[in-house]
Amino acid sequence: MSTPPPPAGYQVKHETLTLGGLDYRIRSLLDRQQYFDPDGVAELAGVSPASWPLFGQVWPSARILAGIVQTVPIAGKRIIEIGCGLGLASLVLLRRGADITASDLHPLAAGFMLENLRLNRLPAMAFRTGGWADADPGLGSFDLIVGSDLLYERGLPDILAAYIDRHSAPAVEVIIVDPDRGNRSAFNRRMAGLGYRHEESRASRLQEDGDPYKGRILSYRRG
Repeated sequence: MSTPPPPAGYQVKHETLTLGGLDYRIRSLLDRQQYFDPDGVAELAGVSPASWPLFGQVWPSARILAGIVQTVPIAGKRIIEIGCGLGLASLVLLRRGADITASDLHPLAAGFMLENLRLNRLPAMAFRTGGWADADPGLGSFDLIVGSDLLYERGLPDILAAYIDRHSAPAVEVIIVDPDRGNRSAFNRRMAGLGYRHEESRASRLQEDGDPYKGRILSYRRG
């Protein structure tokens, strides 16, 4: 089967990531300078030109999250990765046989996910495009919610906490890998106010590629 071309106006690269002894082929944007928006899609989606290419990179926090979800219990759980970008954790979970949905605001994310599923010979996976402030009653609720590097702007703790609460099952676990963003404390307070118990641990460890990582693993439970 021939490789589908990248989106018009963009350059891409292919890399192989090894997680838990398994290889994952990933198509990502060539670099952080990739921006082509003749139809104003970025403006319509509320994504700045500087932020537009960020979804298409494999970030250190995403690698750490992908490592964590190799071992989390998945039996009988409906799972979502929020702000998934290239969806590395979702690919790992799907390969394990999880009931996983990936979601991201970026209009190009679904196309990259489709290609990465093909590259890894994985079956179809549910994907939702939309922001955390958007109402999406059809999305339903989840038993496990995961994400990485989500608290990158000051106004996000309230919006993200409300989104998680809307889509949490009565008994839910939330796992977020955070690279020590300054908005973490505000998010913890908001989640506590919604009735979630919070645990936090340092994530000082080597990534699978040997590079060091320093951040935190934020865990929340309710029910």
